[in-house]
Amino acid sequence: MEPSTDADAGRPNILFILTDQHRTDTLGCYGNPLGLTPALDSLAATGTRFDRWYTPTAICTPARASLLTGHAPFRHRLLANNERNVGYIEDLAPDTFTFSEQLRVSGYLCGLVGKWHVGTNKTAADFGFDAVDYPGWHNPIDHPDYLAYLDERGLPPYHIHDQIRGTLPNGGPGNLLAARLDQPVEATFEHYMVTRAIEKMESYSAARRNVGTPFFLGLHFFGPHLPYILPNEYFDLVDADLIELPASIQESFHGKPPVQKNYSAHWTFDTMPLHISRKLIAVYWGYVAMIDAEVRRLLDAAERLGIVDETAVFFSSDHGEFTGSHRLHDKGPAMYEDIYRTAGIVRIPGGVPGQVRQEFVSLLDCTATILDLAGEDPTSAVDSRSLVPILRGEEPVWQDEIVCEFHGHHFPHPQRMIRTGRYKLVVNPESVNELYDLQIDPDELHNRHEHPEYREVRSELTARLYVYLRERGDNFYHWMTSMYDIGAVGYDPTLSGFDEGTYTEVPAPGSELETENVP
Repeated sequence: MEPSTDADAGRPNILFILTDQHRTDTLGCYGNPLGLTPALDSLAATGTRFDRWYTPTAICTPARASLLTGHAPFRHRLLANNERNVGYIEDLAPDTFTFSEQLRVSGYLCGLVGKWHVGTNKTAADFGFDAVDYPGWHNPIDHPDYLAYLDERGLPPYHIHDQIRGTLPNGGPGNLLAARLDQPVEATFEHYMVTRAIEKMESYSAARRNVGTPFFLGLHFFGPHLPYILPNEYFDLVDADLIELPASIQESFHGKPPVQKNYSAHWTFDTMPLHISRKLIAVYWGYVAMIDAEVRRLLDAAERLGIVDETAVFFSSDHGEFTGSHRLHDKGPAMYEDIYRTAGIVRIPGGVPGQVRQEFVSLLDCTATILDLAGEDPTSAVDSRSLVPILRGEEPVWQDEIVCEFHGHHFPHPQRMIRTGRYKLVVNPESVNELYDLQIDPDELHNRHEHPEYREVRSELTARLYVYLRERGDNFYHWMTSMYDIGAVGYDPTLSGFDEGTYTEVPAPGSELETENVP
């Protein structure tokens, strides 16, 4: 290990905690009334909680690739999970920028414990991480290191019962949604991962004490992604009778894209009685509580090692989870707040404690923030913006909307979304577009896209999204050019090169709109 430089003394360690498929409303600091997340609530009280934090796309691999690269999914082109990939590329291109490789070059130790899921053939080690390879989308309970961990401690092997699942059209069992785990907490994969993360943090902290080298350590949980597999104490932690079903459980899908109703059938929602839906939500909340207890172990270890004041801590998730909202489970081609708005908590040395910010930010912005904290050029993450000024309590000029994208899961399904303070527009090329007025319809039950009283709102949001995509280089805008009223066009939409003279150069539609901005 090379000796540290003077610059290393001012560079913080970075601890990044990422969960998978985690609803914002399960955290106490985001309004959950049951106090299930004291560790994360404490982190929020000592750092910054972002109220409008979004994933760039609500699916695991593309979102994680965006965090790694600082590139929007359309740019890094890793657009689907490999388990259900239907033709997209399966690994990042060899010349793709990643923050981990940049940190490694600049002298950071870089470690990752837990879920990777960024491609098919390339592992975390290929991108500069000191990491054991944990393949797949859920806890790899047959991993040799996990089995050795159980054996060394005399802990029982994985076994489940009391499975919860719906019924398929053929009468067979639907997707597994939850089950009881016949292991104590100490034997869970979550406890094992945090044990390994603490071991790595202890090693890295010793290196910092001895030679001054800063470290980045990612702890990436596989949960609370379904199926929710929990020991009894967490499976029954939350009384299902206390669960209030989400208002959107009354979803009719009237005026919505048909694919949403199809996805509801895929997850067999209507084959299960409502008391089972309550139990599923209760078990999901129990899963969140179990993860929070493991986060507490990690943060306590940082305290014990005396590195809290020199360590930045991030917490977020790759995307959310439906858990019955809109009669859906998991995630999919429906750009609702349930799966796109996620928790975002960051604490940095010298940051403002306990602040809550309303800027629209993205998981993507973590990439530039990590680089900025490490003294590297944040603009290398081309679709990312450093949050450091906000974390320090400053008021930088910031965009008043967020744009997200989706490309498909079980099948190709391109979508784009723009969300402002009050409204959300979703463009669905294969069916109807969606417009939601979140001020009067926070549960997104009523699609107002074709309502005449929303014509001006619809027109402005369409133009704003069109301009944003075109300036960003997202070719989705070509579809919008010929399908919607986006204003005058200054290029041949066919891209034939035969008829450019018909189109005169005009200001980009929406860039100088004379109408007032949509709130």
